[in-house]
Amino acid sequence: MPAKEELPSTLRRSSRKAQETWSKTHDSAVEEYGEGERAHRTAFASLKHSFEKVGDHWEEKGEKGPSDRQAAKGGASARRGGKTAGGVDANASKSHLYDVAKRLGVQGRSRMSKDELVEAIQKANDRETRRSRS
Repeated sequence: MPAKEELPSTLRRSSRKAQETWSKTHDSAVEEYGEGERAHRTAFASLKHSFEKVGDHWEEKGEKGPSDRQAAKGGASARRGGKTAGGVDANASKSHLYDVAKRLGVQGRSRMSKDELVEAIQKANDRETRRSRS
């Protein structure tokens, strides 16, 4: 099934570039691995190198690269899975994370550590996504 028909709702609310990044990678992964979860994981891994999830959509990152420790893994190590930041750019500066948290209305952000900001942004993103789907 072509990626455009499987485009996740968060990507439907994102830029054309984000949609094309996910779609091209997804279609290529389907050819390589077949339809299913692995193709989706591959597409999201590619997306997270250039985009970060902010609220209910994806925005282009200032700098390309892995978004968290799991995204930095490759090969068999990556396929074994692990905890991800759910699209939050955990490798961004604390200042950037603070700004994202501020845009999302995260309470108590000024007292949070970098790891706490990542977790709070992830929760805020999930809330926004749920709200947008209803």
